[in-house]
Amino acid sequence: MSIVPTSSLTFARFVGSAFRTVFDELAALRITVFRDFPYLYEGSVDYEKAYLETYARSERSFLFAVYDGDRMVGATTAIPLRDETPDVQHPFLRAGYDLDTIFYFGESILLPAYRGLGLGHRFFDEREAHARRFGQYTITCFCAVQRPDDHPLRPADYQPLDAFWTKRGYQRNPDLQSTFAWPDLNETVSSPKPMVYWMHKIG
Repeated sequence: MSIVPTSSLTFARFVGSAFRTVFDELAALRITVFRDFPYLYEGSVDYEKAYLETYARSERSFLFAVYDGDRMVGATTAIPLRDETPDVQHPFLRAGYDLDTIFYFGESILLPAYRGLGLGHRFFDEREAHARRFGQYTITCFCAVQRPDDHPLRPADYQPLDAFWTKRGYQRNPDLQSTFAWPDLNETVSSPKPMVYWMHKIG
């Protein structure tokens, strides 16, 4: 149960190069949240800044951030698929999609104390509204890591977000997959992780 009242929170939006003004706090938040299952991410600030530079170079990229006081406690990002990296674009090109009609949703991250306040829905609302603003995007999508059900670090009470995503109108598309590599907790070498895409028509 969350102990944080929504009245204590403030929100900020950043577009394009404005990402660079919050690189440090956004990188720190990503590293903290993604340490948990299913990502188990052993992150580094240098890697994070290189990753976030893709968003800073896109004129239409979007960040919606949640603050408690001056501390960033949640964030969600989006970027035109045309501006993403080749690893993200490849499965869509192979399947014959027009990249210029798709807006890609990056992370949605919240510190545990701020979950259960409806911010997950707010994150999707904000990103979908941003994508619609341009009048050319008909599909929004994101990807999720696939971990085996018997993974040794899977918490006993872990609940995947599939039902929430489905309720938001997103459908899992197992034909669209990428492979990303990062070091799991306590690893020094990156290992490949399968990522499956979820899609939603907004046009």
